[in-house]
Formats: sequence, structure tokens, C-alpha cells
Amino acid sequence: MTAPTPATDRADGTDRPPAARFAYDAHTWKEIVHLLLNLPSALFGFVYVCTTLFTSALLTLTVVGLPLLALCLLGARQLGKLERLRARALLGVRVEEPSPLRGAGRGSPLQRLWMALKDPVGWRTLLYDFIRLPWGVLTFCTVLTSLFVLWPVLPFIARGLANVDRAMVRGLLSPSDELERRIAELESDRGVVVDTAAADLRRIERDLHDGAQARLVSLAMGLGLAKEKLLEDPDAAAVMVDEAHGEVKLALQELRDLARGIHPAVLTDRGLDAALSAVASRCAVPVRVEVDLPARPAPAIEGIAYFTVSELLQNISKHSGARSASVDVWRTDDRLFIEVRDDGRGGARLDGGTGMRGLAERLGAVDGLFVVDSPSGGPTVVTAELPWRDRTEP
Repeated sequence: MTAPTPATDRADGTDRPPAARFAYDAHTWKEIVHLLLNLPSALFGFVYVCTTLFTSALLTLTVVGLPLLALCLLGARQLGKLERLRARALLGVRVEEPSPLRGAGRGSPLQRLWMALKDPVGWRTLLYDFIRLPWGVLTFCTVLTSLFVLWPVLPFIARGLANVDRAMVRGLLSPSDELERRIAELESDRGVVVDTAAADLRRIERDLHDGAQARLVSLAMGLGLAKEKLLEDPDAAAVMVDEAHGEVKLALQELRDLARGIHPAVLTDRGLDAALSAVASRCAVPVRVEVDLPARPAPAIEGIAYFTVSELLQNISKHSGARSASVDVWRTDDRLFIEVRDDGRGGARLDGGTGMRGLAERLGAVDGLFVVDSPSGGPTVVTAELPWRDRTEP
């Protein structure tokens, strides 16, 4: 006699037991053990739900009731985690862990309490534990009886009952939907954007303090000394004014470079083609630039594309040892693609320093991709992908 065979993976990553397998193989025994454990597991979960909900309801008129209910929901999350582990080990069900509780550890105590009380994962786990008791009694009694009475067909019975368990685990203990996981990703990306903006502000402040500001202070002092010597030593005063004039030119150049680092005027006025050509002209190696876009993207996407290429070309100038490089930008459907290639020594990695990793995080924060292909000896090819957003302003 045969019964269905061990579980295999579907193309979508979930597990599906095939149609046939040897009777009483290892998979069948795992299902039998799982079904027998349903009763003690369901009994514990049912007692937990009834006790905590009843106690919380009685104490809702006091300040203790709602915090106790929040703790009950947090405990339910842990029970759900144990059930997912049991289903994975005995039923071969691979269910993703739900996203962590949103807002945990942030905000006021009332905000954290409200987020815990709204937790859909905790409430679904409570529902799972509440409805499991009659099912646990049924599966335990059925399997235990079949072990002595219906031995020949027990594998088929175990398979049918285990499939119901699989459906319950996937329906109630899996993440709500893709939206829940997407929210967690966006919260993480928001943190990356905030950190990046703070780092940029610190860089601008440092550049102003150490560069243009220091030169302007020196310029003011030099002009003051020149003013004092203007009548008594005109020649010395003229020399000081000439030096101050040089300081003014250097300060203006530093301010232009700083402004270009914030947002270059050529990008605003003429778009990516002209802006990237200007960046390429300052690279230490010859760079071919090819921009094939039917229109200009939204300013935010255009800015990210510009600074991504700018930083990559800086890396080529400083670290690659390349003799030539190329930049290609094009649009395919609703995505903007960037490919930066050089014939240098290679060996670039995302984990090799903060530069590449920072670029990957910035692109990831706007639903973009960043891929580095840089074998030792070269060539290095960096591909960036950004969502295309149409430009709305004229």
C-alpha cells in the first residue's frame, strides 16, 4: 500500500507534498507526531487565550487592563513563532516570519501601547490558538484510534488531517500580505534616507568650516592689515591686497565646488547628458558618456542618477588604475538604467568600504538596485537601476 511521498518545493518557495509516497515513511511519521502533539499544544494555547483575554477584560476599567492585553498579544507572537517552528519541522511548511511589531521602542508609551494593541499578527495568533482546541481533540483521537484500528489507511488519514493543519498555519500564522513586509522595508529605507541626509549636512558644514569659511576669515584679516598699512606703506598694502584677491578666487572656487556637490546648476538647466559629460571631463581617465533618454525624469531621480555616476567616476579616478571608462544611461519600460564600466584592476566589492555600500543603500531607499561585477584583474561593471518617474514641472 502506498500513500503520498515526502514534501517537495513549489516554484513559489512553498512546500507541497507530492501525490504518492511509501506507507509509513519518515514523512508520514512526522505528520503523525505533529497530529498527536496538536492536543497538548492546542490545550496550552486555548488556556492562554482564555485566561489572558478574560483577565484583561476584567481589568479594562483600570490602568492595568490595556497594558496586560498588549502583553498578551506580544506573548501570542511568541506562541505563533513556536507553532511555525513545529510546522516547519514536522510538516515541511515554510512560512515567513511576520515583520517585527511596527513602532516598537519608538514614540511615547501611549503610542507604543496603541501599536501593540493594533498588532494584526498577535490577533491572528490568538484566533489560531482559540479555534485549535476542538481540532486538536479531533486529530489526537483520530490518529490514536487509527494506530490500533485503521492501521492500513492511517497514512492517508494523516495526510488529509496534516493538510488541514498546513492550511491553518499558512492562513493564520503567515505574514498578512506583501504590504506588511513592504511597510517594514520602507521604514528601514526611511532610516537610511534620514541618515544619508544627516551625513550630507555634516559634510557640507565641515566643508564650509574648513574651506570657504577659513579662507574668508583669512581674507578679512589680510584686508584689515592692508587697510592699516595703506598710508604708511602703500607697496606692502598692495601686496596684501593682491594676496587677498587670490584668497577670494580660491574661496569662490571652493564655494562653486560645494554648490556643485549639493546640486549642480548644469543638471537643473540642461539635464543628465550635459551634467554627466561635465563630471566625466573632470575624471582622471577618458570617459565616454552615452545618455539615451526620451525625456528627463523627475528631479529626485535625476539627482540620484547624477550623484551615483559622480561617485563612481571618483572611485575610478582614485582606485581603479583604469585607462578608460564609459557611462551609459537609458530607459527600459518604467526603469532608468545606469551602467558604469572601466578597464581597471577590478576587485571592487559592496562590502569593501562605505562608498559602494552607501550607494547601494541610497538606491535601495527609492526602490532601486545596485549591482557590482568586478573580478580581480577587471573589468569592473557597475549597474544601477532606478524607478522612472515622469517630470511634472515644465
